[in-house]
Amino acid sequence: MTHTSAHEMFERDTASQALGIELVSAGDGAAEVRMRVTAAMVNGHGMTHGGYVYLLADTAFACACNSHGPVTVAAGADVTFLRPSGEGDELWAYAKERSVNGRSGIYDVTVTHDGAVIAEFRGRSRTISPGRPS
Repeated sequence: MTHTSAHEMFERDTASQALGIELVSAGDGAAEVRMRVTAAMVNGHGMTHGGYVYLLADTAFACACNSHGPVTVAAGADVTFLRPSGEGDELWAYAKERSVNGRSGIYDVTVTHDGAVIAEFRGRSRTISPGRPS
């Protein structure tokens, strides 16, 4: 696993780390992250709250679009929830760059559990700086 700007960004991402999200890999416009669903992440229907699924996908998206080096942020995103998950499930999010034109990019993220697709996420990125935040 190559150490990229995405790894450096993730090391400062206290929000994702506080939820137990782990960066598995990142580089060349792609990233993989995983998270174990805890009791605190389950809604009143006994399913993983959609906000946590979205956050996991958003973290993978952030790592993928920052793997090139310049500081890149979300310009927008959409998620489609396809099936539920629950407490104890390990969710994986796989992000992949689809298109970059100038400072704008499009990334797709698939969230899975045991090979079943839980959600599909499409993120739109915007590069804001050629450097890194201090």
